[in-house]
Amino acid sequence: MRSRPLVLLACLLTAHATLAETCDQIGHAPGQEGRVQSDFCREWLELHPCRQQLSKPCSTFTAGHLVDIGQTLVTGQPIHIALGSLSPQNGFGAGLAFVEHKDFKSERRLTFDADAVATTNLSWRAGSYLTTYKLPQSKETIGVVMGTPKSPMKRPSVQIAPVFTLYAEATSLNRLYYYGLGPDTLPAGQAAFGLTQAIAGAGATLPLNRGGISFTAEFNGRVPQLRPDTNEPAPTVAALYTEATAPGLTRSAAFLQPGVGIQIQPSLFKDHLRLHYLANFQDFTALGAPYSFRRWTADIGHEFPLARRVFLTAASPQNGPDSCGSVGSACPHISTTINNEGSVSLRLLMTGSAASAGSAVPFYFDPTSGGSDLDGNPILASYPDYRFHAPNLILLRGAVEHALPKIPLGVYFSADAAKSPLARSEIDFTNLRTSYSAGLTVHAGALPVVYLLFAWGGNEGTHTIFSISNTLLGASPRPSLF
Repeated sequence: MRSRPLVLLACLLTAHATLAETCDQIGHAPGQEGRVQSDFCREWLELHPCRQQLSKPCSTFTAGHLVDIGQTLVTGQPIHIALGSLSPQNGFGAGLAFVEHKDFKSERRLTFDADAVATTNLSWRAGSYLTTYKLPQSKETIGVVMGTPKSPMKRPSVQIAPVFTLYAEATSLNRLYYYGLGPDTLPAGQAAFGLTQAIAGAGATLPLNRGGISFTAEFNGRVPQLRPDTNEPAPTVAALYTEATAPGLTRSAAFLQPGVGIQIQPSLFKDHLRLHYLANFQDFTALGAPYSFRRWTADIGHEFPLARRVFLTAASPQNGPDSCGSVGSACPHISTTINNEGSVSLRLLMTGSAASAGSAVPFYFDPTSGGSDLDGNPILASYPDYRFHAPNLILLRGAVEHALPKIPLGVYFSADAAKSPLARSEIDFTNLRTSYSAGLTVHAGALPVVYLLFAWGGNEGTHTIFSISNTLLGASPRPSLF
């Protein structure tokens, strides 16, 4: 079983090499190959840089060539190695991704991503993502800035054009923990379970104007399936909890989940302040089970650049999870120049849920605090992963991050104050737990961001977190698991 991902990887890489070998004959004769084969040829030449310099001595094993080859392996198109952490406790995933696009005469672009990864504990994720938008007719942009210190005038950001997406993704997680509902549970209540969830849906981002205001819409179908985890020293959820203490434990349900929102992301005061505001409403309608509920989210962020010109790469809705280049450009390369990238950020996150009459919010759809949540976002990182489950959440965070000179490393510090209340009336700023995190981050070109953090400050010990984001830098996020 564990050898299947390696066999698949070997077969696909062999097929890639077989097709790309023809590039020696047609790669230097434009017009003799189709678009997909041309993309394979370009990637083949990027992996074999000396093939482009046949007339002069060349060594592939120079530092520059090795860095470029490594970046192509992880970010190249149409095929690259897919890397990233799955949900906490489920390990580091590796696999393959395929990315292609097609431009139509109507000036509309269609991009397609597909990927699959697996971890050593046999957890896995596989998905496909289709994005379409009209190619921009001007340089007008909205939203946060993208670019590099080398090209300070390049600000591709989010073009003023609607973006529409279709996606289907399945995730299987073999190790998750539950401690009961609410902020006052005990570590002794730890129980283990597994979860598989299939998500299929559509989304849209509808920019309103250059002021950074966009409307968002989504419609998802979700099919979660719980299962016991008997490979852990902790008992399974069904051994410690009942339907009353773990809603959703005894019955399966499929969900229809529409959602609408508004996001505001302008830069103010000559780019000395950036706002990241999101208000979102979702309706989870359970089919055949009493688990229907509604959820609202308010995410308010303020970012203060630490230099006059700071060009942090932003996620673009025009990219799929496995693509990282803006319109008409390649993925950004790893920079070895001195850069002053850095910022101070302040964030307020509030989430509230309300079950329909006779229904309850399933515990596997609760937002969590403690360690990191299902999507890999750390909240109260010094506590164990998934420590506090509740339908509601409030988080206050201050963070500072700054790059180190000439190497793709950054230093990071954050302070969290948060809680997971059972009742919406308890969404306030009293009885907040605190946690602090410090460590290193790696922002290397378009490669997935790496975090190595040490967290302390809670009353349940310390926690070291190592994770790799599950998208390329500059790519759009995957569908949330809750």
